[in-house]
Amino acid sequence: MSLSGHGLTPRLKPLSARKSAILSVLDVGTSKVVCVVAELKPADEVESLRSRTHVARILGIGHQRSMGLKGGVVVDLEAAEAAIRQAVHAAERMAKVEIQSVIVNLTGGRLASEHFEAHVPVRGAVSAGDVHRVLDAASSYDLRRGRTVLHALPTGFSLDAQNHIVDPAGMIGERLGADLHVVTSEAAAARNLMLAVERCHLGVEAVIATPYAAGLSALVDDEADMGCAVVDMGGGTTSVGIFSNGHLVHTDAIAVGGHHVTMDIARGLTTRVSAAERLKTLYGSAIASSADDRDMIAVPQVDEDERDVPNHLPKSHLVRIIKPRVEEVLELVRDRLKSAGFAAQAGRRVVLTGGASQLVGLPETARRILQGQVRVGRPLGIKGLPEAAKGPAFSAVVGLLVYPQVAHIEYFEPRSSGLFQSTGTDGYFSRVGRWIRDSF
Repeated sequence: MSLSGHGLTPRLKPLSARKSAILSVLDVGTSKVVCVVAELKPADEVESLRSRTHVARILGIGHQRSMGLKGGVVVDLEAAEAAIRQAVHAAERMAKVEIQSVIVNLTGGRLASEHFEAHVPVRGAVSAGDVHRVLDAASSYDLRRGRTVLHALPTGFSLDAQNHIVDPAGMIGERLGADLHVVTSEAAAARNLMLAVERCHLGVEAVIATPYAAGLSALVDDEADMGCAVVDMGGGTTSVGIFSNGHLVHTDAIAVGGHHVTMDIARGLTTRVSAAERLKTLYGSAIASSADDRDMIAVPQVDEDERDVPNHLPKSHLVRIIKPRVEEVLELVRDRLKSAGFAAQAGRRVVLTGGASQLVGLPETARRILQGQVRVGRPLGIKGLPEAAKGPAFSAVVGLLVYPQVAHIEYFEPRSSGLFQSTGTDGYFSRVGRWIRDSF
């Protein structure tokens, strides 16, 4: 489905709790592209991951250095297509299957949240029709021009004066209310990401916001219930998802990530970007130590003959470059949470995911700036992940495997106008009806 005429990205058919399925997912980031093929089998309920109906076993995985993306947005279509092709081919070879379609994530495109509320009168016991009616009313608001809907998540119901109702069906009252959390992005960013994937002759089954995927992967159910902030620190962007009462209640993104730290090192130490990335990985730290002035590191300097001439500097030089940028990113996250009014709902719990979260000293710095309990989140409940893919950098791609198990909670009732038709086209059923009339 093309986004050009719709305010809505493709919708994923919910996965039956009793059926197995083979699923392909694609994480297109600023620093890497990862494709995973997995088999999902119905599983018994796990105490810490009660919301999951299936257990995933990895069949194939391919990852490739990302090209053609900046800040999570496609800036070079051909380069992005080439990187996606290579990652997909590697996963296909390992899994020995041909990938037809994928679930893909979106980090750029200025992710944002909008909250809508609606009330409808009811008579006697609340029926399924009443629930649909109130959610339909909540979804009738208009979006800003140029935005597209990624997720529409009912976060709670109310009945008369009673709030925080999970499922009102069968309950008795006179006035039914619903809260709907809608995650949106720039339509152009989503459209171009889908175009890059479709140019590889792959269908796009759904587009998922990265912080939502990271939370599905790295949080246990109790954390999502009590309140938790997931901070996904990628190469080009840092995105935030707030979970409360088991629901995603807020998303945000900042166009600063680990690559900006690398560029600061390259400029500050006058070295190549690849050498700066290596120095960050091997010696980088977000906190200073007493040994930094004594520890010497070799920084390759390119001379006139294009030879690498090592220049020995104390490690403290490197730390002094990294520390301010990391603090800036975490302060931006803190300020965004405060301004959105969701800092309290996070419950002072923070889970860091993404490749940039692996920097030494980052959890301690986050603890000081965000003033909460901080841990580094890794993919949970997945079988067959290679050792190299068990770190926080692979949280988002594993979350894409979890998403079909929770896709049924989203609400998308097509309408002739309003929220899900923000670009002014008609609804899904009318298009199907027109196709039937034209075809038969």
